[in-house]
Amino acid sequence: MEQRINTAGNIDNHEHDHDYALGHVEQSDKKGFFSMFVVMLGFTFFSASMLTGGKLGTGLHLKDFFVAVFIGNLILACYTGALAYIGADTGLSMHLLARYSFGEKGSYLASFITSITQIGWFGVGIAMFAIPVANRFNINLYLLVGITGILMTATAYFGMKSLTILSAIAVPAIAVLGSTSAIMATNSVGGFQGLMNIEPTNKMALVTAVTLCVGSFISGGTATPDFARFSKNKKVSVSTTVIAFFIGNSLMFLFGAIGALVTGNSDIADVMFSQGLVIPAIIVLGLNIWTTNDNAIYTAALGLSNITKLPKNKMVIIGGFIGTIGAIWLNNNFITFLTFLNSMLPPVGGIIIADYFFVKKRKYDNIENTRFIDINWVAIIAFLAGFIVANIISVGVIALNAIITTMLVYIIGTKITSK
Repeated sequence: MEQRINTAGNIDNHEHDHDYALGHVEQSDKKGFFSMFVVMLGFTFFSASMLTGGKLGTGLHLKDFFVAVFIGNLILACYTGALAYIGADTGLSMHLLARYSFGEKGSYLASFITSITQIGWFGVGIAMFAIPVANRFNINLYLLVGITGILMTATAYFGMKSLTILSAIAVPAIAVLGSTSAIMATNSVGGFQGLMNIEPTNKMALVTAVTLCVGSFISGGTATPDFARFSKNKKVSVSTTVIAFFIGNSLMFLFGAIGALVTGNSDIADVMFSQGLVIPAIIVLGLNIWTTNDNAIYTAALGLSNITKLPKNKMVIIGGFIGTIGAIWLNNNFITFLTFLNSMLPPVGGIIIADYFFVKKRKYDNIENTRFIDINWVAIIAFLAGFIVANIISVGVIALNAIITTMLVYIIGTKITSK
């Protein structure tokens, strides 16, 4: 297959690229509400969010839990909704959008950070499935890790069509089986009123709870344009993203909270194991992680493709291999890794939002006709400012502090340097 690099640094293929790793998504390949909704909902069904829900459930009264989840999801919805709008309007991935603000080579920083973190989440997800299943059924852990990694990489390899099919199967299965288990657990303590009467064992402040909610999925949320660009229009893009984050995240937090309060386990799959629902537990655990992992490695591959100019499919294989090999190590260093994600990803999204809405006023030229500067140092400085704020200032919602700081530095810096 012949390839050539055009003036925008993209690959022109004689064979049609249905994933549009290095160009605008064509209108003929854009999808309607249902297809996008199941993909975005599957994206938010993330087992690690249940761990956060467990912490919230044991640290807050149930009323405060719902308040914290609402505020946290509202912040996430605003952030991801803005990115979804940009993705749908331009038809570009997050990595290509970064070229407009970071510059051609500057965008490699955003792509590298996002790709590394998403490959990391991919590895963590594999371990979160393989370890409990291997322990329960006495299966060789590393064999199960390998098989799981191959299967999850395969769906990302075939792109958005396979992501949509998987999500359409997984989303209702997780929602129905998980809710059934949660209801059983609730009934075992006297129903909803029984849950309300359980006192927090590790009390936390509301702002801490909101920070945990936002931090649980801010890294994944930054990659929203990678999927939202396939939306038929901006209305479909924003609505499916916002609704998905409110429903999906809330459900994961609630599953985790109920599990932790009733059984001491945050993961709904662990709760189901304890209830004797072994097969449903494996189904929920596997599908829950799979729907997030294939999206994560898909995003990572788009980022690596932006850097290397190599086809996305090859990058999926490379990213999947690295994530699978490092799965156990990544799982053992989960807390450190999550902290790294929370401080590095929000500034990237903040700069893209600031550039599109406030600097370029929603007017981006076609990427094929745009000559980008190599590095926009204002974006680099804004990124570092957001990163520093996220790691130094502990007052308020950490990720929100980083996003706002990044946007302000970028907007002001751009105005100063353009004079």
